[in-house]
Amino acid sequence: MKRNYNILLLTLLLAFASCSFTTKTIDDDTDKDKILMELITMALQQGHFQPKDINDNFSEAIFNDYIDQIDPYKRYFYESDIKEFEKYKTELDDQIKAYDVAFFDLTYERLLQRIAESQEVYQEVLKSPFNYNENEVFKADYENLTYVTSKKEMKKRWRHQLKFSTIANYHDLILEQEADVKRKEEISALSAEEINALSDIEKNKFVNTNNENKFVVKSNTELEIEARETTLGLLDELYVFISERERQDWFTVYINTIAREFDPHTYYFVPEEREDFNVQMTGKYEGIGARLIQKGEYITITELISGGSAWRQNKLEVGDAILKVRQEDEEEGVNVVGMRSGDAVKFIRGPKGTNVILTLKKVDGTIEELSIPRDVIELEETYAKSSTVKKNDKIFGVINLPGFYDNFDDNNERNAASDIKKEIERLKAEGMEGLVIDLRNNGGGSLRSVIDIVGLFIKDGPVVQVRTTGEPAEVLRDKDRSITWDGPLVILVNELSASASEIMAAALQDYKRAIVLGSKQTFGKGSVQRIFDLNRILRSNTKGDLGAIKLTIQKYYRINGGSVQLKGVESDVVVPDRYSYIDIGEKDQDNPLPWDKIEAAPYEAWGNYFDYDETIKNSKERMQKSEQLKLIDENAKWIKKIRDNDYYSLNYQDYKAQLDTNEKEAKRFAKLADYKTNLTFNSLPYELALIAQDSTLKIKRDRWHESLSSDVYIEEALNVLNDLKMSYQVKTKLATTIKN
Repeated sequence: MKRNYNILLLTLLLAFASCSFTTKTIDDDTDKDKILMELITMALQQGHFQPKDINDNFSEAIFNDYIDQIDPYKRYFYESDIKEFEKYKTELDDQIKAYDVAFFDLTYERLLQRIAESQEVYQEVLKSPFNYNENEVFKADYENLTYVTSKKEMKKRWRHQLKFSTIANYHDLILEQEADVKRKEEISALSAEEINALSDIEKNKFVNTNNENKFVVKSNTELEIEARETTLGLLDELYVFISERERQDWFTVYINTIAREFDPHTYYFVPEEREDFNVQMTGKYEGIGARLIQKGEYITITELISGGSAWRQNKLEVGDAILKVRQEDEEEGVNVVGMRSGDAVKFIRGPKGTNVILTLKKVDGTIEELSIPRDVIELEETYAKSSTVKKNDKIFGVINLPGFYDNFDDNNERNAASDIKKEIERLKAEGMEGLVIDLRNNGGGSLRSVIDIVGLFIKDGPVVQVRTTGEPAEVLRDKDRSITWDGPLVILVNELSASASEIMAAALQDYKRAIVLGSKQTFGKGSVQRIFDLNRILRSNTKGDLGAIKLTIQKYYRINGGSVQLKGVESDVVVPDRYSYIDIGEKDQDNPLPWDKIEAAPYEAWGNYFDYDETIKNSKERMQKSEQLKLIDENAKWIKKIRDNDYYSLNYQDYKAQLDTNEKEAKRFAKLADYKTNLTFNSLPYELALIAQDSTLKIKRDRWHESLSSDVYIEEALNVLNDLKMSYQVKTKLATTIKN
């Protein structure tokens, strides 16, 4: 596997070695755009699993997709703009081959012009009241909209879309006022003692008549004005965000339109995105451990990450606004007011052992300078977590794995496989007799990690097959001689379980080592990607970090020869969920790779369950009888119906009637949230010690345990574990089972 990657990287390096630009100095943004175009085009043609012919058909697809990306609601460009652009419709292939960015330049300049014009349009439209007594209908079918031909038509389109946005604000304000009127009546009947016990907010709103925030009933006219002001404020915030986007941001959209024409998972990363991807894969970064949000001009602290240096220091507070960021060796800090949060993060993060000095506007309004040491920050939600639960006098374990995290630069660093093994050993020490591994919403990650994890449950043997274009399939195997868990095993999946999750579920299903329980099928991503650092390919570059490309280089196959591409992994026991009727899988993406199959790898099924098929049969029968699951299925159909509706009345009475109908229908499903089991989930001893020192972790675990106790899927997984019978006694409280 690594050998194939190295060969591919060498091929790309050799391909670029002869290019004239490798010794050229880059002088401006346009040259940098051309360099990126050349690098990425070469990578796509030389390295992609299934290269496409860059021809007129490819050009037309790029044209349509790119225009749709930058103007999806057709409220910027005019028909005349599109006609002007269309002269490039079948010429983009030639521009790509020549590393020409003329089409991008034209559309970029025109887009900025039209965005500026549209700001004037929406501000003008929102000056006039909307008449919600008219019988108008808004159709949210943007795909079939035509482009407008005049400024008059453009203003009409904006008015229509803004009226739709504003009627929702208007309805919310009416409901809020009705609730306030009711609350004021309730308070008027309270005793003086009861009034005194009210919160300050309620006192100021309903009791203190001299307070400027006191509640006053407004007319529908006043509420309509307030609704438009809310829409205006939201749009103004959006346009501030749009105005902060630089040329490179828009060019990235164009580059990725080209890349994603090859398949949905091939993607260009700007440097910041590459760093974010690394954090996602490892669960670690070097910084202070604070999450930020942009609020107007200010970058504000929203959360302190447990265990991080800012959390340990206990001086930075949620709600603090960052004004300046200064490094240790600097006399003057960088003003970050008005700066994009992503850009500010670059100044705040830094190597472990250094300090960053923040000038803060504290929650109480005071200005303070605070020096915070940087450290390695671990994002706890990235990592596996486990719990025990008792059912029918048996102790079972549940492990939730959010992703197959790994550190590709250091094999000794924390990874999903080593963490799962630790959790299993800890669960065994508690007397675990069966294990559920929850892969729901797990989008995948490291191929190496999933192979190692499957190896914890099977004898040495094949786990997955991978195939590079033009080469025979390579069988990737578990080679160690130990089994960490040899007892009953259930894998939970849903439609968002993808990639490495599908490799794991498929392998354990083929071996009949585990029962897979969940959605009809998983996501259906049967391809393998690698990240290529573009800076390693270009020898001479004076314009800084060029980013990276995530490139689909292989397809993977089950050990039985089948592919999960498009089809996913079919569950042994199908359990309906809210995604059951929504199009969210690989087959619903643009430009997916096709399904195919290869020869099976030799493998021997697990033979230590003597009632495997009977257990599946019993579970299916329980599912058919479950009233909760019948209601979940009805809810999923209702969600599909709501999502597919694209007609909305702009007459307020009709709009309200439809919402009332939806709300009445939704009440049928309210009891889904009330579902409870009689199961109690508990943290392991090592975690209880951590919880004693970390109140945030306690809150997170309490919430997780509460959600597990009301989870019908977990409940059925435990029923399956309870049913599964082994042909030998399960070895608990032992480190490992030595393989034959």
